[in-house]
Parts: sequence; C-alpha cells; structure tokens
Amino acid sequence: MKKSAGILLYRKTASGFLFFLVHPGGPFFKNKDLGSWSIPKGEFEDDEDPLTAAIREFHEETGTLLSGDFIALDPVKLKSGKKIFAWAMEGDVDVKTVVSNDFELEWPPRSGRKVSFPEIDKAEWFDESQALGKLNVAQGDLIRQLMEIRGVPSLRSG
Repeated sequence: MKKSAGILLYRKTASGFLFFLVHPGGPFFKNKDLGSWSIPKGEFEDDEDPLTAAIREFHEETGTLLSGDFIALDPVKLKSGKKIFAWAMEGDVDVKTVVSNDFELEWPPRSGRKVSFPEIDKAEWFDESQALGKLNVAQGDLIRQLMEIRGVPSLRSG
C-alpha cells in the first residue's frame, strides 16, 4: 500500500480559520481545480518516520522548513487506496514566496521526451468552505478533525 505524509498548515483570523493548500503541477492537473488541491505531502519509505517525511515534503514543495508544535491527525485513505498520514500546525507562509522542487515526466506520452514540471504550481490560503471544495474529498476529513480538536464546529461533517 502506498502512503504519504503531509502537513495541514492553518492560521486563525478574525473571520475564522484559513488553510494552506497546494495545487499539483504538471499536465494532468493543469485545468483541474475543485477536488484536485492537496495538503503539501509526499510518499515515504517504511523505515522513515512519517512526521520527518511530512516536514521534508512540505519543505520540498514550498521551500519553507517548518518547526514547532505539530498536531497528529488520524490517517485518511484516498479512493486509490493510498493512506495519508498528516499533522496540523498553526503557522504562516507567504504564497508569493513558495518555491517547489521539480519532477520529470515523459511528455507528451510515448514521445520519448522528458519534460520538467514543478511538483506544485500554486499555493493559496482558503477558508474552510473553500478548502473543503478544493481538496481531494478524503483529505477534507483532515480539516474536520482539526476543527474538532480546536472545538470549532465544522461546516461539513464526514
């Protein structure tokens, strides 16, 4: 089973919570929006500590190295079967300074040509309603868990 580890970064404002999400780069997600955003995350090996992997992946995808108090959330499972291990952390990132690492992909398919794409092509802060619409459905549960931990009613229950 594939597994990923990631960070749900959030901040409190006068009007409520905001959540930091990223949009995957590359040709497959170019024109997709609703349901295709994610928390910064990535796969990790069996012998790797999931929180360490989550911090590394956040850094690789955003250019920001996080440290502080991480809140463990229950893992969620995507339709593909991949299990997402996640931690929430209160913090701030300026979306204008986000710099992602790149990955190579044969593009167009079967062309023999390798093209480099950013792992994420944009990052944004969203309120809860927006975030739940942008996120992969299974990852929406991470927001609901955090809201419950913080004692704030969530807009949508699982």
